[in-house]
Amino acid sequence: MAAPSNARPIYRLPPAGATIPIPLAATLFAYAVLSNVALAVVPHEPVVLWYGARYGIWLTAAIATLGTVTAAWVDHRVFVPLIQRVQHRSFFAKGSIGWLRARFSRVPFLVLAVSGLTPLPFFPFKAMAFAEHYPRGRYVAAIAVGRFPRYVILAWLGIVIQIPTWVLVVLFALMLLPSLRLAWKRRSGK
Repeated sequence: MAAPSNARPIYRLPPAGATIPIPLAATLFAYAVLSNVALAVVPHEPVVLWYGARYGIWLTAAIATLGTVTAAWVDHRVFVPLIQRVQHRSFFAKGSIGWLRARFSRVPFLVLAVSGLTPLPFFPFKAMAFAEHYPRGRYVAAIAVGRFPRYVILAWLGIVIQIPTWVLVVLFALMLLPSLRLAWKRRSGK
C-alpha cells in the first residue's frame, strides 16, 4: 500500500549533488584541524552534524577527515620529539603506564582506529603512539580509518535528526565548558 502523497519524509536530504562552497569547505577543513590537533579544546561533533545536514554525508566526512589527517601529521611531527625527550624516565616504563604501553604496542593500528571511532578520550592513545615510536604513515592512516566512519555517522545523524542550528550552538557551548573551566582555573591561579 502506497503512502499518501501528502506524507512528509522523516528527514530531509541535502540536494542531490550538493557541493560545499569553497570558503565553507576551507572553514570545515581548518576547524577539523583545530578541533583534532593534540590538545584541542573545541568539539568537532556539532560542526560535523551541521555540515552533514546541509552538504551531505560523504563530502562532509571527507573534508573533516582530511583536516583530521593534517592535524595527525602535525601532532606526530611536533610531539614525537617532545615525548622522546622524557620517555626515558622510569615513570614511563614501569607500573600502569608501562603496562598500558605494552598492551598498546601489540595492536597500535587497531587501538588508534577504534579509539578514533568511539567517543572515548583520544589523546592518551595518541600519546602512546608517539611514545612507542609508531611510524607517522601508519599513525595517520589509523587516524583516518577511525575518524572517517565517525564523521560519516555524525553527518548522517545531522540529516536524520534535523537538529536546529540554535541547539547545535548550545551543544557546542556545553561541550566547550570543560575547556573554558580549565582556562579559567589557570587564569585565576596566576
